[in-house]
Amino acid sequence: MIGRGHAERLVPLIAELAGGGRADAIFVGCGPGSFAGVRIGVAAARALALGWQVPVQGFSTLALVAAAAAEEIAAAGGALVVMEGGHGQWFVQPFAADLSSRAAVRSLLPDDAIALGDALIAGNRAEAFVAQRGHGAALPMLPDARAFARLPASAIFAEPSPVYGRAPDARPMARPA
Repeated sequence: MIGRGHAERLVPLIAELAGGGRADAIFVGCGPGSFAGVRIGVAAARALALGWQVPVQGFSTLALVAAAAAEEIAAAGGALVVMEGGHGQWFVQPFAADLSSRAAVRSLLPDDAIALGDALIAGNRAEAFVAQRGHGAALPMLPDARAFARLPASAIFAEPSPVYGRAPDARPMARPA
């Protein structure tokens, strides 16, 4: 967890890897997540892919969380991934036992999110979700790149761009009269 300063640290961290981090292909987490973090990660991945002349593909952060809980999700017959969404909201997405998504990611207020029916809840808001709903099993976790190999092919997409999970907070300026 880098926290603040990830923009300044990302490329130097990659450069410290064996071979300067050069790869034959790049896969990048496209969010949802931190607005700046998602944009920086996707931009860096696309720039490196262009410079190294290698393909770049993306995946959802919530799918990666589901992949990290693959065994538990398979045993439960599916799960809901719940991650902090900012502005008092949670990013939620249901996954089937085979890790395919059952619906698109949504950003919901906790009172609306707890109406969703899965018994197994995974993610960094899993404990809060289960506590607020009053039942279910919480599997607290953050995205973990080591789970990438468990992502189903359907979770990988071409032309990666940020997945924000909700509408922008900024509003267009009013036009002068």
